[in-house]
Amino acid sequence: MELYENEEKIQRALLVGIDTGEYDAEGSIAELHELVESAGAEPVATVMQKRDKPDGATCIGSGRLEEIRDFCAEHDIDFIVFDTELTPTQIRNIEQFTDIRTIDRTMLILDIFAIRARSNEGKLQVELAQLKYLMPRLSGKGKEMSRLGGGVGTRGPGETKLETDKRHIRRRIESLKDDLEHMTNRREQLRSRRKKDGIITVAIVGYTNAGKSTLMNTLTQAGVLSENKLFATLDPTSRALKLPNGVSVMMIDTVGLVRRLPHHLVEAFKSTLEEAALADIILNVCDASSEEYKLHLDVTNSLLRELGCSDRPIINVFNKCDLVSNPLDLPNRKDSVRICAKNGLGIEELLRSIEENLPVRLKHYNLLVPFDKASLLAVLRKAGALQSEEYTDKGIKADAIVEEALWHLVDEYAL
Repeated sequence: MELYENEEKIQRALLVGIDTGEYDAEGSIAELHELVESAGAEPVATVMQKRDKPDGATCIGSGRLEEIRDFCAEHDIDFIVFDTELTPTQIRNIEQFTDIRTIDRTMLILDIFAIRARSNEGKLQVELAQLKYLMPRLSGKGKEMSRLGGGVGTRGPGETKLETDKRHIRRRIESLKDDLEHMTNRREQLRSRRKKDGIITVAIVGYTNAGKSTLMNTLTQAGVLSENKLFATLDPTSRALKLPNGVSVMMIDTVGLVRRLPHHLVEAFKSTLEEAALADIILNVCDASSEEYKLHLDVTNSLLRELGCSDRPIINVFNKCDLVSNPLDLPNRKDSVRICAKNGLGIEELLRSIEENLPVRLKHYNLLVPFDKASLLAVLRKAGALQSEEYTDKGIKADAIVEEALWHLVDEYAL
């Protein structure tokens, strides 16, 4: 008996972009290339078409579509992915003409989200976004509906969830919204508890694949999945970090961003992104080795403004500086830090910057308090400042992290 090893064939993709002058089409198609690789497929070639506006029937016009059909036949292409959002009519026309499965940028991102989601909340958010996206595209999708789950751009809820009866889908959407609302309420209770306990939160936000999870692991040994892929992290992770001055903060890793992220995806992940919106300090991490790091910073800052974070300290963190030929070319501003999260370069400077931006000024004290002044420890304990205490023959030794308003009470007992 002979044994054969089953090898899954890597799907081959043709990337199609349309340049109407509304955005940087070259940069966007380069990002699409990375997205396709993150989905586990092989980008074989790219087609770029300049037009004043997309063609209503085929997006790129019948002449270029003929070239695409011939290229796909010659090079064994499994699917075509467009770097723009296609209408149901356009998808149907392109597929009928080329006989090749066709998806768009949004479907591709949703597919990656479906792969990456691990937590219950993440999976529900992905399913809700997929259903909302597919709802207007259900009419006439008999053949396509039967193949959900069969490759890139088709993973997710599947046929059991996407019934052809739209009323059933609407009920499912409402059910998902209710479930997510309960989870959002629980998340809000956690935030309220943190605030009540005086826990300071620091959110790590930024462009996808900028090294946020690597930074989280370097700072807190969190063990978060860290891969050189777009959207490697979808579910938020929280870990405690003790700063050099003795203050403990809660670090929160969040989902990455990309340019032209569809609005309904932002809506679906709003509860996750609110972790950043409600944080005391925000670290805007960008890949300094990317030629488009300025654009990446702008994309993140734009979303932070949308979420109402303008009043919060935002520290721009230029990561992967070891890959930059001349780090001095990077902006050298008071609100910026240069690091390499992988080898720990610049981490001390980053921690100092976090300390300087804490919502209250704090100082670490080693105290020796006389027994007749023991009431002072009760004040510190009530303020949540007391870390430890030890009774000795000379008095009470105490370790405390004290906010500025109480400094005058403890200064004379500092060791």
